[in-house]
Amino acid sequence: MRAEIITIGDELLIGQVVDTNSAWMAERLNENGIELFQITSVHDNREHIIAALDEAFSRADIVFTTGGLGPTKDDITKQVLCDYFGTHLIEDTQVRAHIETLYQDRPDVLNRLTATQWLVPESATILENRVGSAPLMIFHRGDQLLACMPGVPYEMKIAMEEQILPYINNLKFKISNFRFREILHRTLQVTGIPESSLAILLEDFENSMPEGLHLAYLPKDGVIRLRLSSYGELTEAQMAHSFEQLKKLTADYLIAETDEPLEVVVGNILKSRHQTIATAESCTGGSLASLLAKHPGSSAFYFGSVVSYDNSVKEHMLGVPEEMIKAHGVVSEEVVCKMANNIRIQIGTDYAIATSGIAGPSGGSPEKPVGTVWIAWATPDGTTAECFHLGKLREQVIARTCQKALVGLLKLLNHKS
Repeated sequence: MRAEIITIGDELLIGQVVDTNSAWMAERLNENGIELFQITSVHDNREHIIAALDEAFSRADIVFTTGGLGPTKDDITKQVLCDYFGTHLIEDTQVRAHIETLYQDRPDVLNRLTATQWLVPESATILENRVGSAPLMIFHRGDQLLACMPGVPYEMKIAMEEQILPYINNLKFKISNFRFREILHRTLQVTGIPESSLAILLEDFENSMPEGLHLAYLPKDGVIRLRLSSYGELTEAQMAHSFEQLKKLTADYLIAETDEPLEVVVGNILKSRHQTIATAESCTGGSLASLLAKHPGSSAFYFGSVVSYDNSVKEHMLGVPEEMIKAHGVVSEEVVCKMANNIRIQIGTDYAIATSGIAGPSGGSPEKPVGTVWIAWATPDGTTAECFHLGKLREQVIARTCQKALVGLLKLLNHKS
């Protein structure tokens, strides 16, 4: 079954709001065996919305829309849908009761604009929006379906999981074309080889893959994700066989056998071994700490960080001697190793990572140009460090430094397994 997403709102098209809804929805649809064909963003404009609906319905079994369901004048989606499906707005007593209950402690919100929220298209099936005032609407068009949700991310996510997906799943027993294929994906992550060289290495594998199996290369910041995909054409056993072949071919470069972020992979290994880590950051300014701490359960392995941006912090908090900084500079093997060793001892962890570099755009020299970064890994078996040259763009240098730090730690952890 094929689906499309239409996101509605001027704010998306001028860059004021980033569309995170579509990526999240795509994952959920994939998990439910629904193939996403296209994502379209349109203005709060009647003609644009109608044109997008016509185009989407020419290809898809299910069309999802988000946005434009609020009570203000710029939210026109509900009225446009009435025009599109030849219906009109009526009061829904259940929606009204829900909204009145929702705002019973905020009577100032129950005004004449809020009252428009309990007006719904007569021909639509209305589902409850448990956490918001905009009702969820389902329109049937023969054997096709339109599901309309608010654009507020947390409202949309609850709507999809609690109402929309269960509704669609029930239809597979009633509508002939609502058949969900078993979509299979397996992903591994490699590093230390250029994408073109990797493609040459895997050329025979790709040429001999079973029909219906697809291989995608997804490079980012020195790590390449290799994703095998099948859209209802292979069994789990066939996918597992091909995945094992791919693992053997990439064994020299393999760092992870899942599509999880590297900080999650690192965390899972450390948790499974009851080990811990700390960080000491200069050029990354806490970005590495943020990655390690952002996922649930991180307190089991991540203990803390010192962001030592100024030299005085390196000296007084991390115990880096002033003489060492003067002799070698802050962007040096000696300094970054001292940072890693001392943070590991001070916080009392099994591992520690330290970063020091020149993120730019200024501060470089002929000997140490912008993008020069030293990373150190302190472990129970000793400390290692490596120098990298990671580009000229500040955000890129910071992101790549974090990635290199995690990759280096993964190599050390995998070596210990």
